Amino acid sequence: MKILPTTKFAKIRIFLLFSIIAYLLLYPLIGYMKYQPKEGDLIFQPLPFGELTKVIEGVTDSLYSHVGILVKKDGTWYVREAIGKVKDTNLYMWIARGRQSRFAVYQFKKEYQKFIPAVLVESEKLLGLPYDFFYELDDEKIYCSELIFKSYKQVTDKNLGKLVKLKDLNWKPYEEFILSVENKIPLERVMITPKDLSQAKELKKVFSNGI
Repeated sequence: MKILPTTKFAKIRIFLLFSIIAYLLLYPLIGYMKYQPKEGDLIFQPLPFGELTKVIEGVTDSLYSHVGILVKKDGTWYVREAIGKVKDTNLYMWIARGRQSRFAVYQFKKEYQKFIPAVLVESEKLLGLPYDFFYELDDEKIYCSELIFKSYKQVTDKNLGKLVKLKDLNWKPYEEFILSVENKIPLERVMITPKDLSQAKELKKVFSNGI
């Protein structure tokens, strides 16, 4: 029984297939190796394309459709994130999951780094909470940027980034999708978007891998 390809075309096809697989495995590793993680770093990424991702990025005019915060446990780096539910995801797997493995990192400026340990403690209390598809600032469910915003707010009693209302965002092209989730367009709903979180005066951009 023949197992190895014998024709020139078959060999080229196998070579291309393995090249694609190697690229998919190694490309995330490039960004992973370049980035020097630090606890409390906020890491932003564009999620794989889907209906919700398109809406988040379109409404906010930004590629930042997701964000998490870096934690170190037993010598291993994780991203604490709200996706499905609040959980800790291995940093490499988190990077590999993003669209084309692109990500950007923001650090707290020196004068705000003293809050990081307490912020991580507060974020840990939210582990297991379900994802909030309605993007409300309540305590029953939670979305990605809300996780970080609330953890910082609990420690400092100050906002991290600017709160915005849906009516102030680019919501009109996505009206049909919003109405498929809501009974009406919640124009007055207040939220913290990944983009607005990244623009907080307390943060500075320290790394970018293609975004």
